[in-house]
Amino acid sequence: MDIARQLLFTLPARVGAQLEWLPILLARIAVGWTFMQTGWGKLHDLTSVVDFFRELGIPYPELQAPFVASVELVCGTLIFVGLFSRIAALPLIGTMVVAIATAQWENVDSFGALFGLSEYLYIVIFAWIAASGAGPVALDPWVERLLGGRTAAAAPGQMPRSVAENA
Repeated sequence: MDIARQLLFTLPARVGAQLEWLPILLARIAVGWTFMQTGWGKLHDLTSVVDFFRELGIPYPELQAPFVASVELVCGTLIFVGLFSRIAALPLIGTMVVAIATAQWENVDSFGALFGLSEYLYIVIFAWIAASGAGPVALDPWVERLLGGRTAAAAPGQMPRSVAENA
């Protein structure tokens, strides 16, 4: 019985602890790169984006299109490099909520349909980044140390010591 526990729980937990940094890094690279590219593309074809926003009934498309494109480019870049990631994830969640509400809502007839939307999956990843941070392979830990913070592990539901001390 002990060998089963070792093989099924202890060994995978040890391997997982060594690779804990990898999933958040891969997620950040994937969504950061994606949003950098879409933001860049929208900024270089604003006329088409404005027309698309107008078709969707988004108010003030001439203002919204460059705003959304800039948010995607800037926040996507910040997430990609892991700088101010928790903050950068929030506007991107907002853009995905609006995208679902305006461009995808007619395709949503069940939870399964909602959960299958790429926009919803982006929301989940951005929520993870906003809650967990960029991880250790990012600029955030370096900047925090540079600003005099000392990140310490916190128990679930508690703020890290460096954040709690400044609150």
